[in-house]
Amino acid sequence: MDRYIYREQKKLRLGYTTGVCAAAAVKAAAQMLLTGRVVEQTELVTPGGIPLTLQIEKISAGKDRVHCAVRKDAGDDPDVTDGVYIYACVEKTDGGMEVDGGEGVGRVTRPGLDQPVGSAAINSVPRRMMTAVMQETAGDCGYEGGLRAVISVPEGAELAKRTLNEKLGITGGISILGTSGIVEPMSTQALLDTIHAQVSMYAAQGGRDLILTPGNYGETFLAGQLGLDLEHTVKCGNFIGSTIDMAYEFKLRSLLLVGHLGKLVKLGSGIMNTHSAYADGRMETLASCVLLAGGDAALACSMLSCGTTDEAVELLRTASFLERTMVQLMRRIHAVLSGRACAGLAVEAVVFSNRYGLLGMTEGAEGLIRLHRAAAEKGENA
Repeated sequence: MDRYIYREQKKLRLGYTTGVCAAAAVKAAAQMLLTGRVVEQTELVTPGGIPLTLQIEKISAGKDRVHCAVRKDAGDDPDVTDGVYIYACVEKTDGGMEVDGGEGVGRVTRPGLDQPVGSAAINSVPRRMMTAVMQETAGDCGYEGGLRAVISVPEGAELAKRTLNEKLGITGGISILGTSGIVEPMSTQALLDTIHAQVSMYAAQGGRDLILTPGNYGETFLAGQLGLDLEHTVKCGNFIGSTIDMAYEFKLRSLLLVGHLGKLVKLGSGIMNTHSAYADGRMETLASCVLLAGGDAALACSMLSCGTTDEAVELLRTASFLERTMVQLMRRIHAVLSGRACAGLAVEAVVFSNRYGLLGMTEGAEGLIRLHRAAAEKGENA
């Protein structure tokens, strides 16, 4: 696909989604089934309005059904499905347009996802695309009966081990996804969609109190130091503000955010996307907390020359000023999180360092930790 975006001063090639591949394969298979003519290319317009011409491969035509495939192209995105063939088998039925999943396409086993429990993990937008191309093809060919499309990905079960599907409650294969139809390398939206799906699933299962962590460090600290269950934890990456918004959307009661100082210190300055490409402010935030705690200008200035938060913590420890500084930081973090949360949602935070362990908690964090421990003992969602 010869379309590009520029991100962080790099030219990156766009790709197209598994949903687009499936829709293109369905369209070609339906055309071959109803006309008897071989189709080696097919055209379609993505939901985002981009026209594509896709190659049709692996054609196997019979009297009653046609198989074919489209090879997934993820562009410069490190997608696990890049280069994989997405197959469609289309056959005639008595009426209606049906879409289902076959080998290597996952099945939904938990509520709260885009599709109901028991359905193939083919999301709504790809389903609508496939239904539309079958209806269009039937109309063009004057065919008044029904069509059934089954999507399969022979490598899907193995590929799914490298995704979050099992944690989301999707078993047996990958998901057929896509909203715009286009894959943007290192797509922010794709990450947000994954977080949204996890929060939605948690709420659908009756969970009201969720644990968040930016990444693996937080999970390690949760399990090893706080003794909390990882099963009901969602990784929010750098998207702390957006995840709080999702929690409010699904009417959760509380969030317990557990993260490394290097990430969460940025909250003290109101930075809700903690990726370094958006903002830093780590040392400036710590320096201001030193001053708020009554420290002198020399100690505050020393913060500004630190390269890492661990280096800053060591300086504060040496000056016997760490505890007072962290008190001020946790107050600021709590104020920022509470301001984003809106009414009815409590958000508390725990901040740690891999080197120095627990550094600070907001005022209500200990209560949420006890709540989650009690729920884990009962074997239920908090």
